[in-house]
Amino acid sequence: MIKELTKAEEQVMLILWEMKEALVKDVIEKMAEPKPAYNTVSTVIRVLESKGFVDHKAVGNTYIYFPIINEADYKRFALNKVMTNYFENSYESLVSFLVNEKSMSAEELNELIQLAEKLKKDK
Repeated sequence: MIKELTKAEEQVMLILWEMKEALVKDVIEKMAEPKPAYNTVSTVIRVLESKGFVDHKAVGNTYIYFPIINEADYKRFALNKVMTNYFENSYESLVSFLVNEKSMSAEELNELIQLAEKLKKDK
């Protein structure tokens, strides 16, 4: 069962998904300024490990971390949570929100419809 990530955990996971595997220092290098302390990132990674998102392999006295939950599965989980909590599981409500709040043009809306139809056909 996938669990929700905190903002800090999500930031680390985005980096690990991109890099495929990394040392703590590699994750820190990819982070925006001001960079967090080594111990902070190390703790976040250990929490991600306990949540079942990350595993490691030991190389000498160093750990190389890698994701064991893939990004697509987490995106699916996060979208389902947003749809349930904010849009009553209604894609109509979601699209209405996008059109109203993001000033989506008719052309963009049409592209979205075409994409949805293509994805539905490809399933």
